[in-house]
Amino acid sequence: MLLSLLPVFQQREIAFVGPSPCPCSSQPRSHAASCLPSDGSTALRYRPPQLSRASNNSSMAAPKGLLSPTTSLRTRAIAASASLTKPLSTYAVKSLQTPSTPQESGHIDTFLIEKILMRLKQGKLNSSKDYLFQLTPSSFLDVIYHCRDNPQLGQKFLDTVASNHPKFRHSSISLSAIVHVLSRNRRLSDAQALLLRMIRKSGVSRTMIVDCLISTYEKCGSNPIVFDLLIRTYVQARKLREGVEAFKLVTNRGISVPINGCNTVLGGLVKIGWFDLAWEVYNDVVSKGVVQLNIYTMNIMVNAICKDHNFKKVKPFLIEFEAKGISPDIVTYNTLINGYSRVGLLDEAFELMTSMQSKGLKPGLYTYNSILNGVCKTRGLERAKEIVKEMVHNGLNPDSTTYNTLLIECCKKGNSMEEAESIFQEILNQNVGPDILTYTSLIGLFSRSGNLNRALFYFKNMKDSGLTPDNVIYTILINGFCKHGVMSEAIKIRDEMIDRGCVLDVVTYNSLLNGLCKSKMLQEADKLFDEMVERRVYPDFYTFATLINGYSKEGNMKKAVNLFESMIQRNINPDIVTYNTLIDGFCKEGEMEKAKDLWNAMICKNIFPNDITYSILINGFCNTGHVNEALRIWDEMVANGIGPTIVTCNTIVKGYCRAGLVKEAGLFFNRMGFNNVSADSVTYNTLIHGYLKENDMDKAFDLVNGMESQRIFPDVVTYNVILDGFCRNGRMDEAVMVYGKMIEKGLKPDRSTYVLMINGYVSKENMKEAFRLHDQMLERGFAPDDKF
Repeated sequence: MLLSLLPVFQQREIAFVGPSPCPCSSQPRSHAASCLPSDGSTALRYRPPQLSRASNNSSMAAPKGLLSPTTSLRTRAIAASASLTKPLSTYAVKSLQTPSTPQESGHIDTFLIEKILMRLKQGKLNSSKDYLFQLTPSSFLDVIYHCRDNPQLGQKFLDTVASNHPKFRHSSISLSAIVHVLSRNRRLSDAQALLLRMIRKSGVSRTMIVDCLISTYEKCGSNPIVFDLLIRTYVQARKLREGVEAFKLVTNRGISVPINGCNTVLGGLVKIGWFDLAWEVYNDVVSKGVVQLNIYTMNIMVNAICKDHNFKKVKPFLIEFEAKGISPDIVTYNTLINGYSRVGLLDEAFELMTSMQSKGLKPGLYTYNSILNGVCKTRGLERAKEIVKEMVHNGLNPDSTTYNTLLIECCKKGNSMEEAESIFQEILNQNVGPDILTYTSLIGLFSRSGNLNRALFYFKNMKDSGLTPDNVIYTILINGFCKHGVMSEAIKIRDEMIDRGCVLDVVTYNSLLNGLCKSKMLQEADKLFDEMVERRVYPDFYTFATLINGYSKEGNMKKAVNLFESMIQRNINPDIVTYNTLIDGFCKEGEMEKAKDLWNAMICKNIFPNDITYSILINGFCNTGHVNEALRIWDEMVANGIGPTIVTCNTIVKGYCRAGLVKEAGLFFNRMGFNNVSADSVTYNTLIHGYLKENDMDKAFDLVNGMESQRIFPDVVTYNVILDGFCRNGRMDEAVMVYGKMIEKGLKPDRSTYVLMINGYVSKENMKEAFRLHDQMLERGFAPDDKF
């Protein structure tokens, strides 16, 4: 046995003796240089200890004769064998001296590598941890290279180092070697995890990673799957641009990346909509010819064409692939049919369906569902039902996607609820099984329409069927209750949502805040806003806009302004609607100076007033009696090219009449026509009321006649305005005449009509007629109030 180990020990003796010639001196590379870390990092070095015995000048150091050149080889082998039978820990280390020359360092690393390899083959490396702690990235690398023809041994070395020396500091090149070993041993997930660590390491460029992998590629006996893994890792880590750069670096180095790597890059780019970059990579691959494209490549790029709506490319692209011997398959046709259907090009979609059948490809469920989606959007529900019948006729069973497509379209278009429920019943009859999307559509339909009991019915039905409501369904229900002012139920749903472990997002909070503000429950809204912030759900534009609107309508402008300022501090930019809300709030409070200040601040931020802004300010000035200022704003609005609306004009007419300037109101009424604004019944009623207050009955009746000539027929409000004028002046005969004319026109008196007439008779002490109208009023369901 000792004789068989003789060559090994011959090398061992040389490794310890300085003057002896280096066995590696004839090799072309310097071991010392090769053992230095490529990244310049310092590493531990093996240093040979001086050994001594413990007693009486009997030295445990090897006898001089043992290493003498005259000593026989057999004697030296026996002596070396005896010394190696003791573990290294039994010897005392007197001093650790750094090798004085690179050549000596090379001897030491060579000894360490060979020692590790020997122990590794013997399965004893775990018991030789001292050797592992002397490893450097370079010596680690040399061990890996020596295992080139035995990847299982290399893997064993990796596992041993990982378990016994977990804090070993690798260089980029040693990590690259590990990736190759892991890949050769089919431990691809471990290799990919290591690649992820490399690409996330700060200061390591794509070029460095690619160069390290390439420099260790041949020496580790690796294969191109490593580069496929590298590209895939970049894509899965959502580093698409870096992935493209790495792909180009690899191909530029003349390495043929597996087609899977190419397809991974293209698929990732298409998925996020970077179509131009996808085509750049594709064209680069085609021009270099380093990768052989396949059907998957074609389908990825067809998907890119469809998502980019660039359908003019379809024909030449397919011809290009057919020239390479790659014909469209069922996936190609389905992708194209889906793409055409989504944009409403149904003729082209049906043509493709016919074409695929002529080539022996049978349309499947996905094909029909794609067509169905397009038909629902453009040709209606009835045509969609015909497609479903055709599916069944061709032996296909509609699935949940089929029925959900019908149901979503039915609910979206506002079709009858009976129609939606009949589709749901069909789902149950066909044993398809409704899913979360089915219930979302139905609950959404009934919530929007205000049929909240029916929405709750399907909500309970969903839970009974074993499905768990998600955030979307809870939010739809909450929004439905909030829109219809049933806040108690909305809060109950919110509480259940929290109990079920659902996290309220900003959309849910916004729905609740909107409902609370509409119900004038501003204290509760304030508490909910605080809860939202505490839960680290960040308020968005709609949160602030909702609260600002709620507080402005309540006249709490201080709170509204505080929210507005908080909104700006959070870098959420207010829009014209937000400014309009605040300006309207100040106008309603009569604080016109603050309204104007906000107006000016808005313009300074390049947010310019629209027709609503002008109308708000005009209304504010009119309500505070500053009609001339309102007219100035009106002129400015027209000068800025914003056409006045009937609402704005009616505001000014009302302002003049309230100020007792009926003549000016009449002049403005005539001016409206020059601005292409036609008066409506509100305009006439306001002006008629103004003339009646001035007791100018002739002009009032002229306006009534003018209304009819413009085919704007007097309504109950018009007649009530006229009745008010007559009754207040005790002219009951004229009032009775107007009342009779109103009945003749088929208009039914409302509560105001009766109150005006009764008060008129009472003022004339005609109690008989007053009580007669009073009884008639009660019979028609109108109750008297304080004005009676």
